[in-house]
Amino acid sequence: MTTTRPATAYVHGVNGPVVVIPARVCAWLERHAKLNEVRIQERGADPEVDAVLVALRLAALTWRTTATGTPVAAKPEVAPDLNQWLSTGQAADRLGITDRAVRLAIQEQRLHATNVAGRWRITREDLEHFSAAKNAATAA
Repeated sequence: MTTTRPATAYVHGVNGPVVVIPARVCAWLERHAKLNEVRIQERGADPEVDAVLVALRLAALTWRTTATGTPVAAKPEVAPDLNQWLSTGQAADRLGITDRAVRLAIQEQRLHATNVAGRWRITREDLEHFSAAKNAATAA
């Protein structure tokens, strides 16, 4: 279960501050902040930055593999394999909430979803991020 920690809980180090980033957050940053693109564009500019960006990538891949069963992030476009996308009803069943609560979370932009032909579609990865954030909020 994910718990909410203060920002200072992620900063460590005696000889200089080091930030510890959970793998789920690495996956979120990679997808929404496009860190993978930055890693590729800036490759070779600074060895320490390269090493950290690769470490973030590995942590994101590890989390995705355990959370979604695949090391590849779901594409935001509709893919031919609709099994990677969930309807609001399917998401509600997995979360143990109502379909209406899922649509409200989408409307409030707490749950990322894509509208395809008037129907909301949610990736398994986005559902895992939402679920982890929801669990962290209830644990606080």
